[in-house]
This record gives sequence, C-alpha cells and structure tokens, in this order.
Amino acid sequence: MGAYILRRVGAGLLVIAIGSFFLYILVSLSGNPLSALMANPHISPATIQAARVELHLNEPLLQRYWTWITGVVHGNFGISTLGQPVGPQIWPRMWVTLQMVIPAVVISVVLGIGLGVMSAVRQYSVADHISTGLAYIFYATPVFVIAILLKDFLAVKIDNAFGRPILYTIGQNNPGTTGAWSVLVDDLAHDVLPVLTLVLITYAAWSRYQRASLLDVLNADYIRLARAKGLSRRRVLYVHALRNALIPVTTVIALDFAAIMGGAVITEIVFGWEGMGRFFYEGLTGPVSPDVNVVMGYTIVVAALIVAFNIIADIVYGLLDPRIRYA
Repeated sequence: MGAYILRRVGAGLLVIAIGSFFLYILVSLSGNPLSALMANPHISPATIQAARVELHLNEPLLQRYWTWITGVVHGNFGISTLGQPVGPQIWPRMWVTLQMVIPAVVISVVLGIGLGVMSAVRQYSVADHISTGLAYIFYATPVFVIAILLKDFLAVKIDNAFGRPILYTIGQNNPGTTGAWSVLVDDLAHDVLPVLTLVLITYAAWSRYQRASLLDVLNADYIRLARAKGLSRRRVLYVHALRNALIPVTTVIALDFAAIMGGAVITEIVFGWEGMGRFFYEGLTGPVSPDVNVVMGYTIVVAALIVAFNIIADIVYGLLDPRIRYA
C-alpha cells in the first residue's frame, strides 16, 4: 500500500506540473497585467519598468514559468500585480472556503447515500419518485439561482418572522462579535445558506449514482444467493450489497470535488465571502488582471486537494472491498 500511494503521489505531482504549465501559458497570454498602469498618464515609465521586473515580465515565458514553479516548491507563490505576496493571502482564504466546503461535502455524502439507498430499496415508490424529481430539479438548477432563491425565499422570510437576522446573506461573520459562544453562533448563522447551496447542487447527483449503483448490485447473482441462503434483508443490504455499491459512488465523490470548489467560487461571490473563490475571481477579472500568480496560486492548491481526494478514494476502495489489492 505504501509503495502504491507513493506512485500515486508521484503521478499526481506530474499531472499538476503538466496542467499548471499549460494553464500558466494560457493565463499569461490572455492579457497584460500592467495595462492599467500603462494607461495611467500619472505613472512614470520607471514605475512601470520596476513593476515589470518585480513580476518577471521582462523574462521569456518559459523562464517565468520555471521561476514560478520553483518558487512554489519552496513555498513562494510569487507577487500579485498589486505588489502583495500571494502565499500569505491563500491560506486564510483557504480556511474560509473550507468552512463552507467541508460541511457541504459531509452533509452531501450522508444525504446522497442515504436517499440513494432509500430510492433503490423502495424503487418506483412515492418516496422514490419525490426524491428523483427533487434531485433532477436541484441538479439542473444553476448554483447562483439556488443561492439567490435561498436568500430571497428562506433567509428573508425567516428574518422577517423573527424580527431580527437569523440567517445572514452577506459575509462569513460579523467582525464585532466577541465571546466563544457568540462567535460560534454567528459563524453558523453565516454558514447555513452557503453550505445549503452547495449541498443542494451536490447531493442530487450523488444520490442518483448511489441509487443506480445499488440497483445493479441488488440484481447480481451473489445477492440472490445470499437471499436464498436465508440471510436477513438488512444483512444482505448493508453487509453484501451496499459496500460494493459504494465503490462507484466513492469515485464520483472524489472526482466531483473539483466541481464543488467551482461551485464555491460562485457561492462566495453571491454571499460575499472572502475565500479562495473570490480570490480566484478577482485575479481573473479585477482592475489589474490577469493576475497570473493569484490565478495560479488558486489552481495549484485546488489541484493538490483534488489529487489528495483521489488518493483517499483509492484507499477507501480497499476498505470497502477486501478483494482489491494494490500491487
């Protein structure tokens, strides 16, 4: 297992390096990050030249990439076009994003697997039709539409009913809040809507995959044999069927982590969170853009998380099915 993990980590690092190279080229060629400075008549040519040197824009493109990637290896993500180090900005923003993403993933896994199992066991029942219909609706609805609907029809209604803010629609916290309990309650009140938005767009697909996977397993010959041997329905479902049915869903969950991070970008913008998503968005569309080091800093961190999730999924395969061995 140790050797297998090392091979996967090596392959993942290679994929990240190749992907980051092509993305760096595309982002660098998409515009001039100094165009705003050059258009300002009050900025001297010496200041523009100093900025060009600081951002390594006077170097060939391949050399700029090599300077950037070697810096990343040593923990240096470069300087933004505003003259600020990118690395110290990433980690606080990453924590803000993970406050949204981690609860959403946990809730989506529980909800998606639970509803998928229920739909498969009660196939074509009223509960199955309702679950399927809601899943398709949420899956087909854009994330920003769900976010706006939750703000207008859930948060506003609840706040009006109580006569005070219960579910906050902007920001990740109130800066003036003090006291451990007050801070916790304040954070939860700000988390509910963004987390619920990500849950609704995520669990829907996972529940459908779980339903389809479990139905395939329940129709397998070894499940019929287990039933013929007189095993209880609960034992057949949870011991023999569900563990095998979870393997395809585990793959989907690992691969969908990139989609969740993409949904977090839009969700952070709608709810005014200062996380990695907004950081990435501002790097692409800000007044001084494209901010290559900001965009690449976001990309390299998210890519590393995706590779890590896929390795975790491979390890989970062996736990779900002992027949799986890693040579």
